[in-house]
Amino acid sequence: MNTKYKLLALDMDGTLLNDEENISSETIKWIRRATEHGVHVCLSTGRAFASALPYAEQLGLDTPMVTVNGGEVWSAPHKLHRRSLLDVQRLKELHEIAMEMDTWFWAYSVHNIYNKEHWITQPLEDNEWLKFGYYTEDSDILHRILMKLQDMDGLEITNSSPFNLEINPQGVNKATGIAEVCKILHIDMSEVIAVGDSLNDLAAIQQCGLGVAMGNAQQHVQDEADIVVASNNDDGIVEVIKNVIFEGLNGK
Repeated sequence: MNTKYKLLALDMDGTLLNDEENISSETIKWIRRATEHGVHVCLSTGRAFASALPYAEQLGLDTPMVTVNGGEVWSAPHKLHRRSLLDVQRLKELHEIAMEMDTWFWAYSVHNIYNKEHWITQPLEDNEWLKFGYYTEDSDILHRILMKLQDMDGLEITNSSPFNLEINPQGVNKATGIAEVCKILHIDMSEVIAVGDSLNDLAAIQQCGLGVAMGNAQQHVQDEADIVVASNNDDGIVEVIKNVIFEGLNGK
């Protein structure tokens, strides 16, 4: 067994989950095998905690979690370690761009998720905000939104698909979240395998000991990764666990 790596940080959508948003039985089996051999497994996702938790429970994980692209770091499920909030004035400006461009948008507060169809009715200041996002399959509109965002200060801009943009406070991303997890677990970033498929995984893939891109990952993510494995529908994570953590020895 390769004892160099002590933490496996897994993106969820497009990575851990197949296109039906399920974890395959083979992936579950190998994740459990890794944890039984002392490897920490951390969900590292753009999802909110409530949306990620059922999958952590399915895997039997009581390890730290990184949610909302690093906006929240949990030392264990339900135990908040750190939260990084988006400035309310910035949120207002992001919302104004969405209205101007007439595109689908969403926003994560600490307790709720709002979107174009169900926007908040109370003052924005009454909530604590974590992340804002846009979705459109019109590449021209997406580019125009990106140009506006790049003119604004204090933003971390990524995506979780080629058709969206996700915004956190500047300096808040999955890599900074995983770095906090490393402090909690008393390990080094060089001892982490980070696996993902989108631009919100890029910083982690670049900064962790081994960066892994799924076969379905965006091309830039594949280009930056140390290795590329099978797609999320073909048990790419199993490949990582077998060939890296267990060094191709089938877990023996």
